[in-house]
Amino acid sequence: MSMTGFDPKWKDPADFIIGVTKEIWEDRVISSLTHRYHKTIPVRSPASLVVGNQGVIAATMATLAEFPDRALYGEDVIWCPAAEGGFLSSHRLMCTATHLADGAYGRATGKTLRYRILADCAARDDHIYDEWLVRDQGAIVAQMGWDAKTYAADLIAKEGGPERCVRPFTPEMDVDGGYHGTGNDHPVGARYADILTRIMAAELAVVPREYDRAVQLELPGGLTGHGTGAADRFWLGLRAAFPNAAFKLHHVIGRDDPMMPPRAALRWSLTGKHDGWGAFGVPTGANVHVMGISQAEFGPWGLRREYVLIDEIAIWKQIALQTG
Repeated sequence: MSMTGFDPKWKDPADFIIGVTKEIWEDRVISSLTHRYHKTIPVRSPASLVVGNQGVIAATMATLAEFPDRALYGEDVIWCPAAEGGFLSSHRLMCTATHLADGAYGRATGKTLRYRILADCAARDDHIYDEWLVRDQGAIVAQMGWDAKTYAADLIAKEGGPERCVRPFTPEMDVDGGYHGTGNDHPVGARYADILTRIMAAELAVVPREYDRAVQLELPGGLTGHGTGAADRFWLGLRAAFPNAAFKLHHVIGRDDPMMPPRAALRWSLTGKHDGWGAFGVPTGANVHVMGISQAEFGPWGLRREYVLIDEIAIWKQIALQTG
């Protein structure tokens, strides 16, 4: 696509997204967020909604103070042009960091972490103006040696209790950031969207039919799985916990690129009650919003690699806020 409106040093959307990320986090040009991110950008994560680039700058500095050697490795950028101009990218990152200073995760532990992030960013005119981001908080907490459910309850207390704590993101608090696209009509995106829609409709037979027998799965909590049985267990465990929740596909991209397999990126959600036995234990009846982003690569025998992120801590926090 044409990069009209962007600095000529960026050769394509992937170069922009990977370059800006490195510029901010590793090259320490944090001040560039004043023009790389729009002044009123909404950044939605399962943990919170942050509006404005000043909030993003503050969060970036706090994270780097606690994890000064944090590195973000861009594994893939799956993008599509946007009707509003510019593009929407789904950026998959592997992060490494050492907990070297006191901060949001408590007293410095010296522990080394590795975890993924999936971020959907809308960009035009050389800046990002709308964002959805899922960080694998479950992996961070597990590597710190903590239990996810207990950590979520402790986090509520640390943030001042149920009345004062940071509220996990729900659709009711959303704001319009200006991006209204739903992706593209590429057949690989449609294929992955159909697979996930069938899984969420309890048609688990789609897994052995559409997944490669040797599928590699990168799952929340920093877990890796292999084979269709592992895919069945993950998706069934999630859906079983929220069996009556409304499943919604928000964004679907499919892409073919040189030297890459056909691949797809989805942004989706489950919104409803925690009223089933599954990945989140005893049913509580709590109202929960699950923000999910996932990517898939296809090969000659079906879906061969899948990367899925939800924030388990944000889910446990929503449950705890309603059940005590």
